[in-house]
Amino acid sequence: MILDLVLIGLAVTLDPLPLTAFMIVLPSKGGVRKGAAFVFGWLVSLAIVVTVTVLATGNNPPKPNTAPSLASLAVKIALGAVLVVIAVRHIRVRGRPKPPKKPPKWQEHVDSMSPWFAMALAPTLQPWVLIGAGAATVVEAKLSSWADFLALFLYCVLASSTYLAMEIYAVVRPDQSLALLARFRTWIEDHTDQVIIIGSLVIGFWLIASSIYLIVT
Repeated sequence: MILDLVLIGLAVTLDPLPLTAFMIVLPSKGGVRKGAAFVFGWLVSLAIVVTVTVLATGNNPPKPNTAPSLASLAVKIALGAVLVVIAVRHIRVRGRPKPPKKPPKWQEHVDSMSPWFAMALAPTLQPWVLIGAGAATVVEAKLSSWADFLALFLYCVLASSTYLAMEIYAVVRPDQSLALLARFRTWIEDHTDQVIIIGSLVIGFWLIASSIYLIVT
């Protein structure tokens, strides 16, 4: 479970699409406050998913080879397959000229955006396929010691670590952070397809393979 959560947490925090949105919010007018609200909304939504999953199991994870256990593994296989399909779609269109996309309406008003809007924006931008895979993994958790609580807490922190790091750097080094964000955003925009393809294939095949292994053993 721990290894699955580490891989999924890394994939969540490095997903280029919400990262690009955050790198638009953070350099905007009053961006530090809006960035903090965004990170708070991101963390809270992750914590809610984890809490609801643990409550749904009654802190009593299903035993191996039972119907609930097999169902959670089937969900992970399905989500892994979705990630592989996403990767294949990006491979097929890679290198082809892309029609210009109209930016979302919220980007047009980013300077006048309120922190409340930024906080609500974060959950809508999360990679919910990966979040679902994390929830299917948390089904296996049994919170019987402080170490178990710490593991789930660290999963939420890991899945938010890139956003936390950029927010802290913007507070500590506001001038330098603007240049760093500009370079990072340019790199992300130039390598979005590659990051999505690699991340989706790695996590997708891992979820499929590890779940099938648990089913057959």
